Amino acid sequence: MNNIPAIKVGIVAVSRDCFPESLAVNRRKALVKAYNEKYDAADIYECPVCIVESEIHMQQALEDVKAAGCNALCVYLGNFGPEISETMLAKYFDGPKMFVAAAEESQADLQDGRGDAYCGMLNASYNLALRNVGAYIPEYPVGDAEDCADMIHEFIPVARAIDGLANLKIISFGPRPMNFLACNAPIKQLYNLGVEIEENSELDLFEAFNNHAGDPRIEEVAADMARELGAGNKKPEVLNKLAQYELTLLDWIEAHRGSRKYVAIAGKCWPAFQTQFGFVPCYVNSRLTGRGIPVSCEVDIYGALSEFIGTCVSDDAVTLLDINNSVPKDMYKESIEGKFDYTHKDTFMGFHCGNTCSSKLSSCEMKNQKIMARSLPVEVTNGTLEGDIAPGEITFFRLQSTADNKLRAYIAEGEVLPVATRSFGSIGVFAIKEMGRFYRHVLIEKNYPHHGAVAFGHFGKLLFEVFKYIGVPYEDLDYNHPASLPYPSENPFK
Repeated sequence: MNNIPAIKVGIVAVSRDCFPESLAVNRRKALVKAYNEKYDAADIYECPVCIVESEIHMQQALEDVKAAGCNALCVYLGNFGPEISETMLAKYFDGPKMFVAAAEESQADLQDGRGDAYCGMLNASYNLALRNVGAYIPEYPVGDAEDCADMIHEFIPVARAIDGLANLKIISFGPRPMNFLACNAPIKQLYNLGVEIEENSELDLFEAFNNHAGDPRIEEVAADMARELGAGNKKPEVLNKLAQYELTLLDWIEAHRGSRKYVAIAGKCWPAFQTQFGFVPCYVNSRLTGRGIPVSCEVDIYGALSEFIGTCVSDDAVTLLDINNSVPKDMYKESIEGKFDYTHKDTFMGFHCGNTCSSKLSSCEMKNQKIMARSLPVEVTNGTLEGDIAPGEITFFRLQSTADNKLRAYIAEGEVLPVATRSFGSIGVFAIKEMGRFYRHVLIEKNYPHHGAVAFGHFGKLLFEVFKYIGVPYEDLDYNHPASLPYPSENPFK
């Protein structure tokens, strides 16, 4: 992925002045040693300047981790810790931060070797709240060197997403298509998250595309497309136009990223796109998403935002799909029932026209967009990448602003089943435990649009922490409840 942050975590140990400083020094050294033995040493930086006991030490440590190029911070309570200076450090550090605390090592050393960081973490959390400073605190934030090394490693994907959002620009083209109010949402929450938005007309994009006619790079890009498609290159006549469009988007990104390091695109793809450009952009969208530049369909700005978060967390390609259609009962009985531990209501089909990266499909072919071709000449609907989505674990999720400008999000882990869809587009048979109830009491009840982001793996724990960190209220951070846990709106009279 070339469009997401590389995280370097500065580890700063803190010590309360009435505790032995050596506790924090030795425990920090042990933590760094444990991390380097288990993970990539380039992920972290050990701040050697001082152990933070005062505001002066805090300033020195802050300057040191900045100079070392750290874009994330771990405040490590080697003992009880100084609640004022350690939380000031978090306040003044511009980037994602976490707090972890040292556990006691041995029953044989509970006199001068007792650090009381378990207690100190309570004071740290209280003072963070007083200063209105958000920080990542693991589920159980106290541990020995190896435990804390694991916590820091788990923090890195969360930090990637937080840092990425602070340096992201979403570029959109055109208003949403008619009858797609569901993807419309206020942009105020983007600014609250630190995300920039650049909204453009389709005419701007069309002009830029026409200006790329005859671009000498087109032949090389078209050849790369042909290599990727292999035997699936069923529409070779459209590759040059698609290559021209890909170059248009990439050049637009470089010319318009401005002060931002990372970019996502919310693109227009119908109704006039096909007749004016002469193709559909799905395959190009899939290629950019495969490089870590998410491109959402139908100018879905919060869909692009969700995809970007998923890319940061998973360090992999994601996709955006319609939560689309039910699985026919005969398909369920023939291919799922008795073979997989899912009820019929746990299953559904996730679909989009052809925007899923080729590496996430079992096989792929370049085709025309079947729905559009029902009312338009086939030759202007070419450009979809079609195939069944590869079986495996997935996480379905979305971050959304409501119409009245409130953040909410959902997360549900499941899998794509190895069941032939017998359909068209980029599509898969999805299974999520208690999906029927989740569909009714979260997706419908809370007015989510039909688009959901898909990460390829189980990333629910990390996404949950990201959404908490950025301020999604707990009551609006939803997941698929087990059968034993009713939703507030669920009718108890079955």
